[in-house]
Amino acid sequence: MAKEQQPVGNGAELFIRALENEGVKYIFAVPGEENLAFLDALRNSSIELVLNRHEQAAGFMAATYGRLTGQVGVCLSTLGPGATNLVTAAAYAQLGGMPMMMISGQKPIKSSKQGLFQILDVVDLMRPLTKYTRQISNANTIPAKVREAFRLASEERPGAVHLELPEDIAAEQPARDTHIFQPSDARRPSASRKSLEMACDMLREAKHPLIMIGAGANRKRVSQALLHLVNVTGIPFFTTQMGKGVVDERHPGYLGNAALSAGDFVHCAIDRADLVINVGHDVVEKPPFFMTPGGKKVIHVNFSAADVDPVYFPQHEVVGDIANSVEYLAEHCGQCANHDFSGLMEVKKAVDAHLQERAEDGRFPVIPQRIVHDVRQVMPDDGIIALDNGMYKLWFARNYPAYDNNTVLLDNALASMGAGLPSGMMAAMLYPHLKVMAVCGDGGFMMNSQELETAVRLKLNLVVLIINDSAYGMIKWKQAQEGYADYGLDYRNPDFVTYAQSYGARGHRVTRTEDLRPTLESALAEGGVHLVEVPVDYSENRRVFDEELAELTCRL
Repeated sequence: MAKEQQPVGNGAELFIRALENEGVKYIFAVPGEENLAFLDALRNSSIELVLNRHEQAAGFMAATYGRLTGQVGVCLSTLGPGATNLVTAAAYAQLGGMPMMMISGQKPIKSSKQGLFQILDVVDLMRPLTKYTRQISNANTIPAKVREAFRLASEERPGAVHLELPEDIAAEQPARDTHIFQPSDARRPSASRKSLEMACDMLREAKHPLIMIGAGANRKRVSQALLHLVNVTGIPFFTTQMGKGVVDERHPGYLGNAALSAGDFVHCAIDRADLVINVGHDVVEKPPFFMTPGGKKVIHVNFSAADVDPVYFPQHEVVGDIANSVEYLAEHCGQCANHDFSGLMEVKKAVDAHLQERAEDGRFPVIPQRIVHDVRQVMPDDGIIALDNGMYKLWFARNYPAYDNNTVLLDNALASMGAGLPSGMMAAMLYPHLKVMAVCGDGGFMMNSQELETAVRLKLNLVVLIINDSAYGMIKWKQAQEGYADYGLDYRNPDFVTYAQSYGARGHRVTRTEDLRPTLESALAEGGVHLVEVPVDYSENRRVFDEELAELTCRL
């Protein structure tokens, strides 16, 4: 319902007031001259400006704000190159299901004396990457466009939206009767009773059901409902990479993480199951397993219907609020006498034993299993790790047990390098009382390393762990897997300790394996921004993923 507001001086002030009305607390930004009226209006608002060093990092921070809070994160850029620098962050939010608004500036659209200087059709550029993108051509329409953008960014499936604010529209005086629209209190619809009863029937008829937890389940209410379901039914469960921590992975029914698409221990459990209940999964995330015609039955439980894909075509769908659907299954299915989980639990024993192997190996450079083990040892139960994208992400997904939802921030949809540091910074901003660690490869870290200055300026408490192999390690692994020669993927790094110190952060270099854990403990305890560099021995990639898993899983 529209609400009367006091008149404002110009479109920029109206825009800021509309954002305040939506509850916006931060705007992550690299402003340009086209944003100056907006910036001045922001100066007199309740919203905090967070000045970034690159628009991509501003977008990653805004998207992570959306992921962690469920509210729309907002970022700002100028026109042209500023807007194009947001493209990767737009895709990150859109594929990752993170509510985010991008605001970009533009030259005056009614009369410009600069020709086509820096002019791009940013609205069309953003169209395939967003749920909604519009240029504002009249100041009177600002409140409606802001409300619509926020509505679409927040609705399931959440994602990215974009508004372009030209200079002359920002300076334009809106009509005195222009309204700001209040956010809707609409609730998500529940699944139909018929679809829920059919799911219960399938669950009762199955002998070896299994639950898979995906990214869409990474919500507090869904987490509580799923814990209830697995406790009531006793059904074992596993997660996708972005479903980590939805249910505490110390739970006796947890079988592991599908970090790989096939050939891991968890796929032995999937092969033994006759029904898989997929909660919160869609094909945007890298496939946790491949469906085949005539294979096991799959129930799709999500906010929206499944996108049919050659590797994902569920036989039944429960579409509606996930938490309500899961609660219904828990209350109406219960334990079934014909369920037999013995074969699935055999897999769990093998998984647990495998993940303990070499976890305390003392060789140097440090192997991935030891790095993951030591990070888990130093992080408290509610500590948050933010992973960049690289080979280590697979190791953390498989070997690092998560104890709560959104305590392992990783991206398995766009899987962009460069997101780990900004994502960790956002978590540290939101939760200054929690221990936060950004885990980055040397390659991914250098893609947004300039944000160390932002982290120091914001006085964040953040540890940045750099896993250093002086190469694009995951691509080297793939190169070797596919029989290609070792070529073109090695590089030189800066002195990371000196680099950190140049920004005013503390730098540490691990030179003995036994020093990794105490170095991390000390950095977490001291507070402030710390960079810890550890060299890694990735020879374990080939041994474990290419050789050992094939041998061990065939025995089950």
